[in-house]
Amino acid sequence: MSTDFDPRETGFTRDALLEAIRLGQGRASKRDLARELKLTGDQKAFLKTALRMLEDERAIHREGRNGWALSDALPDVAVVEIHDRDTDGELLARLTKPGAPAARIRLAPGEGSGGRSGPALGIGDRALVRLERDDEGGWEARLIRKLGQSAHTILCVLRKDRGRPALKPVDRRSKDDLVPMKGEAEKARDGDLVLCRIAKAERRGGPKPAHIIEVIGRADSPGAGSLIALHSHGIPTEFGEEEFRQARDVKPASQGNREDLRSIPLVTIDPDDAKDHDDAVWAAPDDDPGNKGGWVVIVAIADVAAYVTPGSALDRGALKRGNSVYLPDRVVPMLPERLSNDLCSLRENEDRPCMAVRMVFDKTGHKRSHRFVRGWMRSAAKLSYTQAQTAIDGKPDDKTGPLLEPVLRPLWGAYAALKQAREQRQPLDIDSPERKVRVGEDGKVIGVETRERFDAHRLIEECMIQANVCAAETLEQARLSLIYRVHEPPSAEKLQALADFLGTLDMSWAKGETPRTERFNRLLERARSTPHYATINEVVLRTQSQAVYSPDNQGHYGLNLRRYAHFTSPIRRYADLTVHRALIRAGKFGQDGQTEAEASQLEAIAEDITAAERRAMAAERDTVDRYVALYMSEHVGSEFPGRITGVTRFGAFIRLDETGADGLVPISQLGHERFHHDETAHALVGERSGDTYRLGMPVKVRILEAAPITGGLLLELTTPPEDGKPPRHARGRGRPGGHRGRGGPAGRKGGKTGGKPKKGKRR
Repeated sequence: MSTDFDPRETGFTRDALLEAIRLGQGRASKRDLARELKLTGDQKAFLKTALRMLEDERAIHREGRNGWALSDALPDVAVVEIHDRDTDGELLARLTKPGAPAARIRLAPGEGSGGRSGPALGIGDRALVRLERDDEGGWEARLIRKLGQSAHTILCVLRKDRGRPALKPVDRRSKDDLVPMKGEAEKARDGDLVLCRIAKAERRGGPKPAHIIEVIGRADSPGAGSLIALHSHGIPTEFGEEEFRQARDVKPASQGNREDLRSIPLVTIDPDDAKDHDDAVWAAPDDDPGNKGGWVVIVAIADVAAYVTPGSALDRGALKRGNSVYLPDRVVPMLPERLSNDLCSLRENEDRPCMAVRMVFDKTGHKRSHRFVRGWMRSAAKLSYTQAQTAIDGKPDDKTGPLLEPVLRPLWGAYAALKQAREQRQPLDIDSPERKVRVGEDGKVIGVETRERFDAHRLIEECMIQANVCAAETLEQARLSLIYRVHEPPSAEKLQALADFLGTLDMSWAKGETPRTERFNRLLERARSTPHYATINEVVLRTQSQAVYSPDNQGHYGLNLRRYAHFTSPIRRYADLTVHRALIRAGKFGQDGQTEAEASQLEAIAEDITAAERRAMAAERDTVDRYVALYMSEHVGSEFPGRITGVTRFGAFIRLDETGADGLVPISQLGHERFHHDETAHALVGERSGDTYRLGMPVKVRILEAAPITGGLLLELTTPPEDGKPPRHARGRGRPGGHRGRGGPAGRKGGKTGGKPKKGKRR
């Protein structure tokens, strides 16, 4: 029970003392408190006792030598991890210190996302920040420095063409101007990509001196975009000598006691350019009279565990990488090529070891039973998605023709049943098109396009989902520890933001109702016939949390599944390898299964591979951005249609329709009047006119600047804002006329675009 103080003796109450601490941003010194409470000498003597009493109650805690802070307050400076984005795309952070209070922390405008305030930050990154209370009861973080590799080294381009040599950071959001230390510039040529370490400056001010510690390659060479991304994100690209030795010396697996599946015509169906094949499928009508109209489906997966054993050099290296990284011009594999492209790849007409699951479904696609086997298979054919789909659509080629009736049609029959169950299950159905950058052998971008999705893609996806569910169920039944793929429901805060936004469009969202996936699907279907569909789809996407790996099962919200574990891609994901080992142990399939040591480390492994996945996603995104900027650099000055995909306190982000390229229009370029960010409406609104640029609004933009080295696009809006209602305080002052700012769109009354735009940076 809390203790109060007699104000007649102390000069303050308990609540008054707590409020005084709160007024000081949640923390204060004893001197600050005495001044705030206007205490006399005798009263000051009791203040120390009062603070100790509140500390015993855990209402406050010490901070530093002389400071006191509320228990729900955060320190002035802290290490945070970027863990999510809000519905407007701004970065959210959380404290990394164990036991730290939960708090809503948002990065201040431009911090980690642009401007001169610091290096680029993405989800999964850690940073040292300064924390301040914001106006909404949360906390705002200002970047001091990014932690990890980029805190110590910076990737730059060496320039020698203008007098004194200079080092230009490739990160478009870096705040550092660098120059090489005396003699360092001789280590590299003009235009080289170099890894630098900032040296201690003898005096303050001016560019920072730096040592050149490694020459990476040429900034204008083919593949420079990938090299930059890999080094910037610290992705391991080399295998150790011991890994190479083990991969070289490993003997191909033998059939042994494996179940012989070679009589079953399993086929691999992958992208056209796939180099490794880790999954194969087969389906047939169930001949069980008790399951009329049902289907048997087999999913066979490469048995990587037969070659990568716990604790080996190959295992340690795979864990360090966490996953393969797929860039437009290359793949950085998790395993050496002898394994990933040879021994572990389910090559056509070659015997291979596998882990397989035989699943039985009824005619409506609901699973009746399943069992895992450690098998010995021979792929009947290597097919691409395009080949398989074209064959089903009535145009088989020489390879798919003989497979059409015995293999492909049964697969499509089974998929028709699985599709019924999927539609009943109602997983999230959000439009999220994927960009594909086609790069030629000379490193030039041939084109940027949206990846097509066929039923062939959906067939394989649904088969893999069902196999992953079976893996989780089997390991739970065996009472073995495993790493789940977890996707949590949206937070209450994000759901509130979604409801507020929909209210601005006169669309309802019942706040008290459980946010089931089918509710989101109904919302999206309702919005499909409205002009706001793209906007609502974008907001719903940003409302969702990010999936993670965890030994604690919290279900997969997006797929609407109670248990889910990655099993189907052990060549390229370490998570799947741990699940394979657990299945080997559960089925008593050999001595190379999960060990007690590995089982005890699954929590740490899950954290490591989640971070590795975030790292790979950031590198892939950055590389695509750089290649797209290279492609768009040939179109500077041209206009393109696009859509506003983000509105923030520092500008509008536009995605171009044709290429999916993303660029920034800084808020300072929107007009003569000041635009403010309406967080609820997801819009930028003119303070005098009420004119609006809203999320999802179709616009036209002109390319002002495209920087392939940084991946940045600076855009100019040529579409005027939507007419708005002037705020009450601005009525009677007249609407602003003429053009809407330097580099901004011409106004509706014929104003001209003028002035040189300020340099902007893309998220």
